[in-house]
Amino acid sequence: MDAPTRLHRSLVSGGGDEEEDLPEESILGDTEDLCSLSQLQVKRIPSETPECRTDFILALRVYAFAACLAAGLALMILSFIVFARPIKFAVMFTFGNMLAVGSTAFVMGPQKQLRMMFDPVCLYATAIYVGYAVLALIFALWIHDKLLTLIAIICEIYALFW
Repeated sequence: MDAPTRLHRSLVSGGGDEEEDLPEESILGDTEDLCSLSQLQVKRIPSETPECRTDFILALRVYAFAACLAAGLALMILSFIVFARPIKFAVMFTFGNMLAVGSTAFVMGPQKQLRMMFDPVCLYATAIYVGYAVLALIFALWIHDKLLTLIAIICEIYALFW
């Protein structure tokens, strides 16, 4: 018997050495219905339980939000290292900014975020933000004009805080 199977058996049975037949095609046998592990015991919850799926989906959305936000913030912070080169700064800052703003779509859902962005109160700020983000990328990648790129980045930041 291999080590993962022994580990699984000890976790499920509480450390006993009973010989059970587990399917050979899976390392851990029948564990797809495990939802949560406590330090004291393994709680078996059927996979059809709605709470289990909801908790899993919520946790997955929070992890995706955190990863997207962290990547966006990292790009924005790293963009200040290349601040002397406005074109590289603009590309890194704009993509980081878009990732950070887009990360909230994982928490509230993309439909609700778009609905809130295109709400009449926020519509002008959204249009200005997206427009200047696109302009910053155009000025940086196609036109290669440093002054226009910096102006577009400054306007993008103002629109974001508006």
